[in-house]
This record gives sequence, structure tokens and C-alpha cells, in this order.
Amino acid sequence: MSADPTQVLAFETDCHIFENNGCGFPAPGLHSFLFEPLWGDGDSNLYFNKTMLLALLGSVIVVAFFWAAFRKPKVVPGKLQMVAEAGYDFIRRGVVYETIGKKEGEKYVPLVVSLFFFVWMMNLWSIIPVAQFPVTAIISYPAVLAGIVYVVWVSLTFKRHGFVGAFKNISGYDKSLGPVLPLAMFIELLSNLIVRPFTHAVRLFANMFAGHTLLLLFTIATWYLLNGLGIVYSGVSFIMVIVMTAFELFIQALQAYVFVLLTCTFIQGALAEHH
Repeated sequence: MSADPTQVLAFETDCHIFENNGCGFPAPGLHSFLFEPLWGDGDSNLYFNKTMLLALLGSVIVVAFFWAAFRKPKVVPGKLQMVAEAGYDFIRRGVVYETIGKKEGEKYVPLVVSLFFFVWMMNLWSIIPVAQFPVTAIISYPAVLAGIVYVVWVSLTFKRHGFVGAFKNISGYDKSLGPVLPLAMFIELLSNLIVRPFTHAVRLFANMFAGHTLLLLFTIATWYLLNGLGIVYSGVSFIMVIVMTAFELFIQALQAYVFVLLTCTFIQGALAEHH
């Protein structure tokens, strides 16, 4: 059952240090990542909540941005087209071409660019007023994105190498390993088929989860300490909110970059010849 955010918020905003109402520090917890349904019934799992709304809005924003930038492209680009071209070209040349190669990688540019800007937008919600929540801090969203990449990687591997070649590619088959070959193949299969998609999703999720928790911690602490002698510490906590927000801006872009860089690495491995 989801916690009621309005009750949590009311408790947090009424609570200060040095008060006699017995309130302790309202530390952020799992309730900070649970939301009541905006529509539907949460008990039946058929509902629409805040994170779903942010994911939908984020998708619309990304599509609308590139549509507005490129619907009437000009030889001498305007400001919006220039920004869109810079972002697109950065991912195409700096990630796809550098990892997969220009010839093989060109066909995967749309996928990688879409993933980057979608993940980045989902991360950015964390510092946008009113929204103030990174969608990727809910494990299901990174898991689905990692699942898409996983399906692309596996299908490309079998398409390029056939069944036997794909098995060798995924298992790291190398007869020169001799007696340790079965163990090495088992470890490689476990790593590629199970650990790889898991870590791909968790890396993004864990960073956004931790970042949002820290922002919540210092934000709540700023209000909680805003009383009596605690006002000095409240000021320090507020400075940390600003510092952490700036740091989150960097981490949000970095995690989107790392996600697509790993995606390209997986694709490159699927296309590479097994030796």
C-alpha cells in the first residue's frame, strides 16, 4: 500500500527541531518513492500515478523538441536547430561512431540518440519544480530500457553469427583454455545473459535513487533545523541543497551518457567477429 504523500508532507512541514511536540527528524525513506494513483486503483495494479505521468510528459517533450527543431531544417540553423544538431551530433560521433564505427554504427544512431535524451529527461525531472522526482529512481523504468537493449544485443548476435557463432560469442568459447573452458564458459554466460542486463539497469537506478535521497535529506533537514539555534545548521543544509542540485545536474547527464555508451558497447560486441 502506497504512503499518502500529503500526510507525509504535512508531517514534515510541521516538524522542527527543539519543539516540544515530540517530533523527530522525518528522514526520507521508501515512502518518498511511493505515490498514490492519480487515476485507478493501486490495489489492483491498474492505475496511473505521478511517475507514469512524468514519463509520458518526458516522452512528449523529447519528441516535441526534435520535431520543432527539425520540422523545417535550414542550411543556416536557428538556435533551436543548432542545439538539437549539437546534441544529436555529440551522441552520433562521440558515442556511436567511437564505439561501433561509422559504417556499422550509422543505423543505430536513432536508437542511441532516443535512449540518451529520454533517459536524460527522466533524470532531469528530479530538479524541475513541482515534478521533483527522477523517474529512473523507480527500478521498473531502467529495467525496461535495459531489457530493450538486451533484446537488441541478443537478436543482433544471433543474426550476425548464427546459432553456433552466437553461442561462442556469448559464452566466450576459446579452446585454448583447455580444462578450464567449461568453467570459463559458465561464468561468461552468467555474466552476459544475467549480470549484464541487471547491472545495466541497476547502475542507472541506483545513482538516481541515491541522488534523490540525498536531495531529500538536505531539503528536509533545512526545514527541520529552521528553529532556534538550529538555524545556523539549517543554512549549511540549504547550501548543501544547492551544491547537491548542481552535482545532480552533472550526474543526470553522465548517467544518460554511460547508459548509451554501454548500449553501444553491447551492440559492438554483438557485431564483432569471435576469435
